[in-house]
Amino acid sequence: MLALEKRPEHSQALVYLSPLIALILTLAAGVVLFFVLGVSPARALYAFFVYPLTSAYGWAELGVKATPLVLIGVALSLGFRAGVWNIGAEGQLTLGAICGGAVALWLYEVDSVLVLPLMMLCGMLGGMSWAAIPALLKTRFNANEILTSLMLTYIATLLLSLLVHGPLRDPDGFNFPESRIFGDSATLPILWAGTRLHLGAALAALAVAGTWLLMSRTLIGFQIRVVGQAPAAGRHAGFSVNRMVWFSLLFGGGMAGLAGLLEVAGPIGQLLPTISPGYGFTAIIVAFVGRLHPVGALLAGLLIALSYLGGESAQITLNLPLAVTGVFQGMLLFFLLACDVLIGYRIRYRSLARMRHD
Repeated sequence: MLALEKRPEHSQALVYLSPLIALILTLAAGVVLFFVLGVSPARALYAFFVYPLTSAYGWAELGVKATPLVLIGVALSLGFRAGVWNIGAEGQLTLGAICGGAVALWLYEVDSVLVLPLMMLCGMLGGMSWAAIPALLKTRFNANEILTSLMLTYIATLLLSLLVHGPLRDPDGFNFPESRIFGDSATLPILWAGTRLHLGAALAALAVAGTWLLMSRTLIGFQIRVVGQAPAAGRHAGFSVNRMVWFSLLFGGGMAGLAGLLEVAGPIGQLLPTISPGYGFTAIIVAFVGRLHPVGALLAGLLIALSYLGGESAQITLNLPLAVTGVFQGMLLFFLLACDVLIGYRIRYRSLARMRHD
């Protein structure tokens, strides 16, 4: 019989091979899924992973979809490395969109280059303020940040719905629940003419580089790694665990808030009752597939963004349900977690007699 045997030490090779193995297993499971759905697996995989990249516009859309995933995934990677489980990035994204969007509406008739930077600042502050709630509850009352940050997501979504149905609703919008379309000074510049690729993509790349430098070249990055891997050793060295909780949650909230602002000031252009297809939750997959490393999160963000584009392509060309995208993302995380078991354990064949003897 097959059994798991603990390795003397973790396999460093499998730490980096695990995402690749998980991707291969996901594709194999996808073949079975498409066969069951009565669709040619070859055509379906082409529609998912190749067709979106056959045009310049598709590459630009990949950058648009990847921008919020990379921003949030990089920030969550830092928090998870510190042992801080921020699961409420979706709510922090929503608050960033609300706060930054409110500035755009307040300065609707102002034509100034300062409007957009002010929106970004307020978007980040909005996300940080929402993340500060679970940080306070964690450090003051030892409340579980997974539950508190997650529950706040639903409050943020309802708050957005309340505002676009009320105070922030477009007075000339025929009573539809949406705000005014933002003015030119409150809209992100386009980086690639003829596409929707905006300044946010460059900001996401800067966030990857900045977070890598923070984690690898600064004292606070060293403290994050120590506190995450060995909290007792961190406390013995004089590192404040509470400070790491605050820093991780505020950093994650700020990046998520910025991602929310970039969505409403970029592809959407206004506040709507729904501004995200679940980027805050999907970024958790991005962080883990990227091995909690900024560069890994960038690559994983591009992969997951491709799954969004592929889902839309398969829906149009093969009449597949859009839910297939979520199935692919879920299978990827499932296989990744399964493959990660092999980092600390190896598979051995053991006879039934030996197992009884043991």
